[in-house]
Amino acid sequence: MQTIDLHDTICLTATDDNRVQMICTTPQLSNDENLAARAAHLVRQRLASTQGVKIELYKRIPVAAGLGGGSSDAAAVLLALQQWWQLQLSPADLLNMATSLGSDVPFFLTGGLALCEGRGERVTPLARYWPLSMRWLLLLKPAISVPTAAVFRSLPASDYTDGMHSRAVSSALNAAGNPHADNLHNGLERSVLERYPQVAQARGDLLKAGAPLVRLSGSGPTLFAPFAELARALRVQQELQAQGYEVYLSRAIHPQPGNVCLF
Repeated sequence: MQTIDLHDTICLTATDDNRVQMICTTPQLSNDENLAARAAHLVRQRLASTQGVKIELYKRIPVAAGLGGGSSDAAAVLLALQQWWQLQLSPADLLNMATSLGSDVPFFLTGGLALCEGRGERVTPLARYWPLSMRWLLLLKPAISVPTAAVFRSLPASDYTDGMHSRAVSSALNAAGNPHADNLHNGLERSVLERYPQVAQARGDLLKAGAPLVRLSGSGPTLFAPFAELARALRVQQELQAQGYEVYLSRAIHPQPGNVCLF
């Protein structure tokens, strides 16, 4: 897993009403089911706190897109509250809380580049290296939602792997090398492309527009294509936007710890 510069913005404000208030620029996410709100409730429960907090979330990451947007929001709230409220939480405490919120949340406590195993709770940082051939990442979000649970329920045992692809990519990146394209493998991709024709169509359009390689992000439906040159990535982005697709140009980043602003 690798963090990229496509991000949401979260602002936390103390309130006197002893509750968690969730306000999001995507109205259907302005409720207590939002992972950011659940993270705040979890912290309050663990500490038996009645401190009220208003969470304002400016959403940029597409929802239900296989990009970990909700998980990154939850991790951000955990880290922000730890710093703001000066909580005496150990790394193990934070990890346990993150794991209880979702499989991808533990990774976002540190971000960067990491090998994630188990249910996501085993996070092994990798070298701070990213190949030049993947310097720019074009993300295409088809105009559908793909429920993660449904994708996993429909995954046949024949699509399981033994982890060899992830190990090969990890080894290549730790050695400052380029991973082989075959090892940029997503075990969910085949069944998602088969069950959701819009995703398969979008993949074909990406390749036709000039993407050198296209892979599924997470459980989808977002697809990503790596580029070495910005000019080429921009040309493909513009062509796909002209076709009506939702497309983002991004790059890999390695967040610095403590990037929470208190004011």
